[in-house]
Amino acid sequence: MQMNDIIALCAGGAVLVIAAVYLIVNQRTKVKEWLKYAVVEAEKLLGSGTGQLKLRTVYDWFCSKFPTTAALLPFPVFSAWVDVALETMRHWLEVGNPIGDYILHKEGDNGTVH
Repeated sequence: MQMNDIIALCAGGAVLVIAAVYLIVNQRTKVKEWLKYAVVEAEKLLGSGTGQLKLRTVYDWFCSKFPTTAALLPFPVFSAWVDVALETMRHWLEVGNPIGDYILHKEGDNGTVH
């Protein structure tokens, strides 16, 4: 392989890395907001005490909703973002937020799917 080929490969690799970082940074806020919804739905669907199953479920939903970002985002980063979304959900449950009532099927729950 000649030096020009090596330089071209390195430049191409650098462009791909920059594009991946840009995509993740650009999608970060959108994904973090979506994760709040996803953890609420997973909690409602699977209940408490099913942490690993909920994480797997949310990750599967994430891969379906954001396939390119999922392919580029390291799982430990995704998991940390889920932890932040879970803290938000726990806060909602503690302070009596209507979303907490939704999760727990309180007040006005008539058995229909919301």
